[in-house]
Amino acid sequence: MRHGRSTKERQAKDALLHAGNYSFAHRKDKKSHNRKLWNIKINAGAREQGISYSKLIGALKKKNIMLDRKILSLFAEFHPKTFERILQEVK
Repeated sequence: MRHGRSTKERQAKDALLHAGNYSFAHRKDKKSHNRKLWNIKINAGAREQGISYSKLIGALKKKNIMLDRKILSLFAEFHPKTFERILQEVK
């Protein structure tokens, strides 16, 4: 008769510890990944209107228009008319 913990129980505890470590590390990766996607969507919408991403962001800062990239990407993807009006305001 064996005493002590089973190997499956030990493996389960190890798996939980590793899962915690991975989730912590990948929360930062998820933020980075989302920001890259937002930038791509903004750039695609801006290029359709004849302006590059970097010029758009620079012009927004100069005009003191405080829209973050997440909101801009949503406008570019789902509300192109609104995004176009924002670009007209910037030009």
